[in-house]
Amino acid sequence: MNPDDKKFALLVLGIPLVGLVYCGIGITAMSSSMTIRQHPVISGAIFILLPFCITVYTWISASAKAYKK
Repeated sequence: MNPDDKKFALLVLGIPLVGLVYCGIGITAMSSSMTIRQHPVISGAIFILLPFCITVYTWISASAKAYKK
């Protein structure tokens, strides 16, 4: 198995599992924390913007790396 296959397997299997864990953490936090329930707009924005910012950073880094080649 070459390294490219391992990266592809990580993308196909790892990212959806990490997403499910993140959703589970978010649902648990929303159901158990009074602060999150009192401020749903702010906590929802943070919950959405965190993975979005990580994705943007990863996308821009990969694009810059590909552009240099």
